[in-house]
Amino acid sequence: MNELTAVHWGLLIAGAFVMGLGKGGVPGAGNLTIAIYALVLEDAMGSEGVALSVALLLPVLISADMASTLVYRRSVEWLHIRKLLPSFLLGVLFGWLIFECFQAEERSSMLKVLIGSILLAMTVSRFLTQCLDFSSRIGPGSSIVLGPSLGMIGGMATMLANAAGPIAQFYLLVMKLPKYAFIGTSAWLFLIVNLFKVPFMWELGLLDLEVLSVCVWLFLPAILGAFIAPQFVRYIRDDWFERMIWFFIALAGLRMIF
Repeated sequence: MNELTAVHWGLLIAGAFVMGLGKGGVPGAGNLTIAIYALVLEDAMGSEGVALSVALLLPVLISADMASTLVYRRSVEWLHIRKLLPSFLLGVLFGWLIFECFQAEERSSMLKVLIGSILLAMTVSRFLTQCLDFSSRIGPGSSIVLGPSLGMIGGMATMLANAAGPIAQFYLLVMKLPKYAFIGTSAWLFLIVNLFKVPFMWELGLLDLEVLSVCVWLFLPAILGAFIAPQFVRYIRDDWFERMIWFFIALAGLRMIF
């Protein structure tokens, strides 16, 4: 990946730090990194860089997940992980089966549009969740239906774009988990799912030793962001920060589509 310039490296490092903040509980931050990585690698390597960005981000996600599970190790609801995990893993398998469709040169730009569309869909779903107050309208008993359906969609989204965070968060929001249990449960869920994705990314030829050599330099900012995030979670005004993050996510999603 010799095509990366100093500016590209700076954006990748900043994105890794922001991803760490997102994994540590700062709302919406992680999705911004997805867009940053896709746009940076597209600029550096052309349309094929978009697919590579999904694999490049995976080890960074895992490092941030590990740090986040350590920070919130006492705040996890394993019941909800057991409800979501099987369908998430099934969704990953399905996403792996269709991922190759986007690797052909003539269709590589479609993955960029798909990632942008997923980011916009997640933004809209978050907006509707807040405005319509779905969490007060849907009872905890709905987990029997919501768990498998959202898990399947989330598994596909995380395999194709590393963008399943808001889907899992929607489920946990409906289940009315306390703030720290919400973060800790999400962290453990995605640590397991992201580790599960590694052999499939390797089989697709997107994750290899060259990509890992780049990831090594991104682990530290991701871990640092995850450990710093609780300070933001404790003191920051979540409403304004979340609006700002989702605004930039929407802009990035539009940029990737158009």
